[in-house]
Amino acid sequence: MKTPILFPLALALSATSFAQSAPPTEVMIVGSDHLSQIYRKDSPNTDVLTSPGQRDAARFVAALAKYRPDMVVVERLPEEQPRLDSLYALYRQDKLDLTTLPDGRSEVFQLAFRLGRQLQLPRIYCVNAPGGTSQGILHTGQNIALYQNAGKELSKVAGEKKAALQNGQLSLHDYLVALNQPALYNLVYRLRYITPARVTNGRFTNPDAMVDTAFVNPKYIGAELISVFKNRDYKIYSNVVVQAMQARPKRILALFGAAHIGSLNSIFAEDPEYRVVTSNRYLGRK
Repeated sequence: MKTPILFPLALALSATSFAQSAPPTEVMIVGSDHLSQIYRKDSPNTDVLTSPGQRDAARFVAALAKYRPDMVVVERLPEEQPRLDSLYALYRQDKLDLTTLPDGRSEVFQLAFRLGRQLQLPRIYCVNAPGGTSQGILHTGQNIALYQNAGKELSKVAGEKKAALQNGQLSLHDYLVALNQPALYNLVYRLRYITPARVTNGRFTNPDAMVDTAFVNPKYIGAELISVFKNRDYKIYSNVVVQAMQARPKRILALFGAAHIGSLNSIFAEDPEYRVVTSNRYLGRK
């Protein structure tokens, strides 16, 4: 009786074991509101460019710096990388006046640039992807009340936080920390990625160009909406991991709109080459 030849299989198993022995890359998804969008002229507390706003931004970044990421990625499209590289180079040389930029209040400049310079990182990476849509296009269907009620609950909680920021009851720093609490971002996650699956037999209302209606099945209208949001998140994930294959970081910090936290955390949690670190480990709880 001949002994089966297992040498190739042994080599494959050995290679797999070797690959798995490498420590996973840590990834921390940090949520931020879009600071240019929340700014109101009649509410100085919303302005990151004021002296208190700058102190709050610095305090927020100081907490993130304790994570010591060696790669920072932001919600900008890869096509914007050359412009961002140029601006970041000027910023590191203290030759960039952010008050002169139309989008100078952006969290990319106010938070990611500040963090990158503090940690002496050579680049801030653009990893956003086109896609997504308005949650409001899901307006009809069986069980639509479940979805609408979830939207009202999120609007109430998020609205209270934003109102507290606008009237000065909540500092910009504490507002940003609040966005990174699981109690809040999980409400967004359920609204975008869980509850819509219960809505069936409906149609989208005024869908935008990002929704390919030719392939939408009205029977699964809620699941179709989930797929639009998730499709963008998987593209963002792809951009991050492809860039990471070149940069080989030990710790990645991804600065994105808070609505992406739960979804991106769940995607990276399924990748054995990554270990998700929650941001409130460094930011604390509010």
